[in-house]
Amino acid sequence: MPPTIEVRQLTKVYRTYQKEAGFWGALRGLVHRRYKETAAAKEVSFSVTEGELVGFLGPNGAGKTTVLKMLSGLLYPTSGAATVLGFTPWQRRNDFKRQFALVLGQKNQLWWDLPAAESLELNRVIYGIDPAAAQHTIDELTELLDVRDKLDVMVRELSLGERMKMELIAALLHRPRVLFLDEPTIGLDVVSQKKVREFLRDYTARNRITTLLTSHYMQDIEELCDRVIIIDHGQVFFDGALQDIIDRLATHKMMTLTRRKGFPETDFAAYGEVLERNESEVKLKIPRSRIVAASQDLIAALKVDDFTVEDVPIEEIIREVFLTRRA
Repeated sequence: MPPTIEVRQLTKVYRTYQKEAGFWGALRGLVHRRYKETAAAKEVSFSVTEGELVGFLGPNGAGKTTVLKMLSGLLYPTSGAATVLGFTPWQRRNDFKRQFALVLGQKNQLWWDLPAAESLELNRVIYGIDPAAAQHTIDELTELLDVRDKLDVMVRELSLGERMKMELIAALLHRPRVLFLDEPTIGLDVVSQKKVREFLRDYTARNRITTLLTSHYMQDIEELCDRVIIIDHGQVFFDGALQDIIDRLATHKMMTLTRRKGFPETDFAAYGEVLERNESEVKLKIPRSRIVAASQDLIAALKVDDFTVEDVPIEEIIREVFLTRRA
């Protein structure tokens, strides 16, 4: 079976006019203009099979949203090729547009001054969905996302979390086979983030929806994605299992020691980096190769009441990767 999404050497270059300062600079610009070329995506290649939920990571300006917009047909590439469900996205054929959805966390597709139900009805008409089938989908999704009682509320009066849930319902109303999610939980409170993550994990798996997800919240990636594609400066530099990058790049572990009576004078820095310290608790960052020996020595010497050893949070691992690449 061919991949649902296949991207080959996809490149998008923006050409911007560089205006010189002052009156004479403006005049010179009339005769001879200087341009600067910036590659937002540079020879990006990857493939995604049916039903996969893949994390698409990178710092701001890395090219993630540019790639998603090309795959959804909003942008035309400078060079390269891509197919989604066998279609070339930027040809914008109706058969293709009926089979995918794009959700931009910072953009609204719902009408601000209408109740959510009327925006959903407009989407139903646009996609030519049978009224009974649309109502079945709306009933299912509003129940799963716990917003059934918000359908008749003006969109502008919904909370950010409620609005994002309605955006997801609007995107899924036509039962797409491919879903592009760009920061779907941005700005949401912890409870709303959790609800949206649980919904996406269960719904996309049950319906075998091929999903490409960008997010700056690493918990989104950890809970939803087994595979990640990491992009920086417009280029892919990692494509594989999330656990692989953790195993390769997580060089340290975090140890927390607790002692109710307080700690005697101890050179904790000899074991690793001291991240936090107070009267009853010490938190250390220790190289993985030394974690067993350090644990044995500290527990025996200090007679601690409790201790924990954890992996470094994945957001720190990814941050260090980008900092190292950009150094």
